[in-house]
Amino acid sequence: MSGSDSKVEEVDVAIVGGMLQHTHLGRADALNARTQQYLAVVGILDELLPLGLKCNTSSTFGDGDFISRQNKWWVSLEHTLHKNFLMIGQPVIEKVLSNRLDGLIHYGEQVETLLETDDFVELVTKSGRTVRSKYALGADGAKSTVRAAIGATFTGTKPEMLWAVLDTFINTDFPTCPEIITFQLNGQSRVSWIPRERGLCRFYVLLEGEVTQKRAEESIKKHLAPYRTEFIKTEWYSTFDVKERIASSFISKDGAGRVFLAGDAAHVHSVNGGQGLNTGIADAFSLAWRLALVMNQTSGSRLQKGAGKILLQSYDIERRQTAQGVIDVAAALVRDTVHTAKQYVGTIEKNAGYITGMGVAYDGMESPAVQESEHGFWRAGKRCPDVVLSKLEVDGDVWLYSQVTYGKYLMLAIGNHPEQVLAYEDVAVLFNVLPSSARAEGVATSKANTFTADWAEPNDSFAVLVRPDMYIGYVGADIESCQRYLDRFFIR
Repeated sequence: MSGSDSKVEEVDVAIVGGMLQHTHLGRADALNARTQQYLAVVGILDELLPLGLKCNTSSTFGDGDFISRQNKWWVSLEHTLHKNFLMIGQPVIEKVLSNRLDGLIHYGEQVETLLETDDFVELVTKSGRTVRSKYALGADGAKSTVRAAIGATFTGTKPEMLWAVLDTFINTDFPTCPEIITFQLNGQSRVSWIPRERGLCRFYVLLEGEVTQKRAEESIKKHLAPYRTEFIKTEWYSTFDVKERIASSFISKDGAGRVFLAGDAAHVHSVNGGQGLNTGIADAFSLAWRLALVMNQTSGSRLQKGAGKILLQSYDIERRQTAQGVIDVAAALVRDTVHTAKQYVGTIEKNAGYITGMGVAYDGMESPAVQESEHGFWRAGKRCPDVVLSKLEVDGDVWLYSQVTYGKYLMLAIGNHPEQVLAYEDVAVLFNVLPSSARAEGVATSKANTFTADWAEPNDSFAVLVRPDMYIGYVGADIESCQRYLDRFFIR
């Protein structure tokens, strides 16, 4: 928890997984800008940043030279601190997360059966462990036992493309740079080089015919020519075939149940664009606050009758439509690998909102957790801008996301508003944001959670209700209008 000292109630959680330990090799290789924002709110990002490599440029190479370099879709991002991929392997990320979750993770516990009743979910693992809970989340991969247990279908397409993937150390006279490089040979873009932590190199190679490590290495050498390439040590080699599938529902009982799906259990697609791990983390971030609110109904802010069900169903509405968008983008990218690098990069630029994660939004989806409204760059359903603020007692500027209380709604009262007691202190935190001129005019700016901002105009007077997942739920004229938004879900 950061920012406010307001108490955040916690939910007891148990994590069971079939793996004997956390991932040590391979898998995903980057955190996009939006995921970095999520992890900043949770308080984990600062631990990961020194372990990764920042990358915000995509290059194309062919005929022995660089054809182009482009990073507009990164450097033009607004209202965010980290305008880049953080290139970092999934094993590093999992290690940091597992250390934070010490004692909650039970490895070597493959789910065998799952029973859902009106009141609880009970699962039994192959080792005989029985776990009973109010809700369950199946994030158990593309061959999900949980998905099968709730009867969700998993349909889609399967292009006939088999890729080789290597995590390797190389010795080369190629002009290495912290950029994602797409290599073009004979008018196609079948090799990509992803820079990684520790000087590690991730290569994706699309081959025709037999797919082996030796043939993958030969293809890499051809694509890097005329530069010399020697493979020193390969830590991980694997293959993957492209599947594009999505579950018929991310919630059991057609949206009315207690079992949820996330990550590869809910959607699978090609690795192009680096969206797999990022979309899975976004699923978890989107569901966690909803479950916490439903589980932690206090006497001060009880949920309206039926509101918990509506909030949980909105997870399926928002994330399933988002997942379909991710699948479509990855599908376009993987099919462009048999075209020129220029076309491939053009597809990246067209779909940068998904690849950076910053363009993913829930407006227009008819989600009950979004009330269509807007003021300037604040729009319901869009990500909350991570804006720069100033605080009287803090030397220098601060970023909004560094000040929020994880797990609570954030109410931003921008401009001059009459003092008001917040009716929902158990679930929301109020920030007052005044124009920078307020200090010079002698307006009190030393009160708790009061900030000034250069972007706030002297005549501004509006309020923004930000959900715990840092998406805007509502933009209104004043604090009371935002409280009426909360009235839809909570009893005052």
